[in-house]
Amino acid sequence: MPGSLKKRARHVLEVVIAFAPWVISIFVLYRLEYGEIWTTETEHRGKISIAILVVGMGLSFLAHSYFSKREQK
Repeated sequence: MPGSLKKRARHVLEVVIAFAPWVISIFVLYRLEYGEIWTTETEHRGKISIAILVVGMGLSFLAHSYFSKREQK
């Protein structure tokens, strides 16, 4: 049972680590809006938002792929 619990805890930690970049990118967008750092008149706001989300999701995908590959070995 302790081995199973350790394996489960490790899996949960890997999932949290894999999702962290995506969550951080969403938080960055929230802070930019909440802190009034940019407004609706900010130039290229849509492009920057997409870039931030793509980077966050890309890093999450790479982290998840890394952990999945390690599991298969």
